[in-house]
Amino acid sequence: MEVLITHYKRCDVLSIIGRVDSYTAPQFQEETKKITDAGKYKLVFDLSKLEFLSSAGLRVLIVTQKECKRYNRGEVLLADVPPKIYSSLELAGFTELFQIHKTVVDAVATF
Repeated sequence: MEVLITHYKRCDVLSIIGRVDSYTAPQFQEETKKITDAGKYKLVFDLSKLEFLSSAGLRVLIVTQKECKRYNRGEVLLADVPPKIYSSLELAGFTELFQIHKTVVDAVATF
């Protein structure tokens, strides 16, 4: 798994590449924690190159969302979600918890 971070004026975009499973989820959590610890709470997760997302990865998504939404500081948006990943999110009930956008540009424009 690889996480590429792009900083914009109003938000940060995290492009997740590869697989997020129980082995790589701690690295993913560490990357998101670095950003929130820096006081940045408006995040867009670009999932276009995500191949697999396990329950450990889902946990990182929800923990990051809770941290960003605390005190109405920001939010996590999901963008360019592949169909099989969307099915997993829908099955877990996560489509109700996140705004999901077709493209990264649409998600960034929300902020």
